[in-house]
Parts: sequence; C-alpha cells; structure tokens
Amino acid sequence: MLVRFGYVAMSVTVANASPSRTMTFTSFCKLEDRAAALRKAERIAEENLHNTLRLLKHNRAHDIQLYRFSSKLIPLATHPELSDWDPFPALQEAFQAIGQYVNEHHMRVSFHPDHFTVLSTPREDVLIKSVKDLEHHVRMFKAMGVDARAKNNIHVGGAYGNKKIAGERFIENFKTMSEEVQKRMTLENDDKTFNAVETLHISEQLGVPMVLDIHHQWVNHEEESLDELWPRILKTWQTPFGQADAAPDDPLPPKIHVSSPKSASDIRGHADYVEVKPLLAFLRAIAPYTERIDVMLEAKQKDGALFQLMRDLVPYTAEGVTILDQASVRIDP
Repeated sequence: MLVRFGYVAMSVTVANASPSRTMTFTSFCKLEDRAAALRKAERIAEENLHNTLRLLKHNRAHDIQLYRFSSKLIPLATHPELSDWDPFPALQEAFQAIGQYVNEHHMRVSFHPDHFTVLSTPREDVLIKSVKDLEHHVRMFKAMGVDARAKNNIHVGGAYGNKKIAGERFIENFKTMSEEVQKRMTLENDDKTFNAVETLHISEQLGVPMVLDIHHQWVNHEEESLDELWPRILKTWQTPFGQADAAPDDPLPPKIHVSSPKSASDIRGHADYVEVKPLLAFLRAIAPYTERIDVMLEAKQKDGALFQLMRDLVPYTAEGVTILDQASVRIDP
C-alpha cells in the first residue's frame, strides 16, 4: 500500500510564510476611506496567496504531495457588511499561479471550512452563512483552476438536542446545494458528536466520501473495529462524488486524518507530533485491501511533525515499511 503524508496550512520550517494573515472588521472600519480599506484587505490576501505558493514549492522540494490550504486566504471574504465586494478580480493572477503549480506537479489539495459551517443547524441564518462559506471555498478552487478532486472537508455538525433529526436535517440541507458544491465535499467524524459509524451512515446515503479521523474515533466511538469499518469507508470514495474529475486509470485515493492526544488530561487536544505505533498499526490492518491512501497530519508542529514521523518510520524498514521519498512510504500487507 502506497501512503502519502501531508500537513495543514502552516509551516514551522519556512520563515515568514503565513498564509493566514487577517484583518478584523473593526480595523477595517477604522479606515475612513472604504476603497482604501478594501485595497488593504486585497493586499493582505495577495500576500497570503504568495506565501501559499511559497509553501507549495517547499512541499515539492520535500516530496510532499498532500496539502490543506488555509481557509483564511482572503480576510473578511464572507463578512455580511462586505457583500458588495468582489476581491477575486484583483487576486486572479495569484490564484492562477497556485492552481498552475498544483496541476503541474499533481498535488492533492483541500480546504477544511471553519466550525461555524454547519449544515445540521436548525437556524436558517446559520444555514445561509454555511452555504455561502462553502460556495466561497468552491470559488477559490475555481479561481485556482483546480478540478473537483480538490475537496472541502466538513463535520456533520451539532446534534441540537436530537442527533437523529440533526442528521436528517444535514441530509436535507445538503441536497439543496448545487452539484458544484456537493461534488467537492467530504465528511469527517468528529470527537464529540457524530462518530465514525454515524458519519459513515450519512456519507453512504449521500454518496459523499468520508474522511476518517482516527484520533476522533478513538475518543468518540461505538466500540467498532476500524479495520472492519474501513471497507465501507473505502466504498464511499468510489462514488461519483468521490471520483469526480478523476481519471479511470488514476482514481483519487481515500484520505484520513491523523493526530495524537495532547496529554492524558487533554485527550481531544492535538499533540505537537504524531505517535508512530498506533498509526502504523492501523495502516498495516488496512493494507491488504487498500492500494493507496493519503494521510493528513493534524499535529501542532505541521510540516515539522511530518519530517519527524518519517524519521520515526525508519526503524520499521525491517518490518515491511519501505521509505519511498521524503513524505511517502510503502507498507506491505
């Protein structure tokens, strides 16, 4: 089984390369000239996009093919008081440069919209904002020129006193969105509410790929065996939404999220690095019936955690692990 590792948004090894510089609405309002304030927001966004491209080049230098963009590339992009502002024309070249680099080097990229993007909500105003946010993320993908293999990953959301009804509401709200948004979606189990079994059930009903978070499953589960659940999760990636724009001879691999507990007293928090043994145990369990898998590390040390994990895997090269490059391995069944 081919395993590729990636990381989230920020680098701890590339200096002065934040893709998430922001501007609060309060500071925006302090600028009396609104046009000048908008230009400032666009300049910050352009710097974020420039740094994103720097990080992609850093990734390529280290064989990292998997990367999650920051959702904060454009400050105030979906703020209700700036609904008449369209920053995309000013940022067209910067977005296109990112997309060209991603496509040229066959990178897998994604977004993870913020926690306030919730489709299980009973509140109409929250739903409208959530759909708007998902549409904004799709527009960023389209501005880059990357196809529907690039996904937006979200959680099912809150239970609001009745998890069954909340799940049904998620399904109903999902179906009202455009196919353009739907085909770029993946669903992830969370650490408090919708567990892996419940999230998988919704994914199967909608034909939406499921991103398994093995840390979340460890702290929120129904005693299920992950290696037994995995064949069903794998099938969600074989759906039309899962394989949208993928070539028949190059299917999009399933993706999982990995992190380790911060401490014994904070088991839901993310540690700086990823413990190799639990991850390797899971990968070995699914290797007999999985050809390829992409693993997103959600560790606090970002790319530093990826580099450390690759070093931690070296002692296992005598036990069926083959180091292929700086960010991928092959695991024998």
